[in-house]
Amino acid sequence: MSAAVEETIALSGDLSCIAEARHRTAVFLTRFAAAGGDSTVSERILDLAQLVVSELVTNACKYAPGPILLRLRRAEAAVEVEVWDSHPEKPVAEQADPYRVGRHGLEIVKAVAAELTVLPEAAGKRVTARIDLRPSA
Repeated sequence: MSAAVEETIALSGDLSCIAEARHRTAVFLTRFAAAGGDSTVSERILDLAQLVVSELVTNACKYAPGPILLRLRRAEAAVEVEVWDSHPEKPVAEQADPYRVGRHGLEIVKAVAAELTVLPEAAGKRVTARIDLRPSA
């Protein structure tokens, strides 16, 4: 695959959109394997992408009023998951605590993503996680 391909998906912002976001991510990524025999999107990468989408969209649903935009980008060496929401505050991963119930989402994303960035926007913010398609050394 030589050119980047992307899709932007408007989500309602209520908790029901989390399942839709996971489903749309699976459809987006499996489309390449079916169309061109792209073997770089393994079952593991698909699972990681859906996990990242689920955590980022869940955070947006919980903390930001209104709609959410999910942008999926498939490039040569990575899958990028970008979530825009209306809440301007930058999310912060808490210190690992095995006794804490909940609030582990950003910790999980940081653990599985090759890169995590948060960019402020005129309204809200964009959180982008990059999942590397190359096997780790």
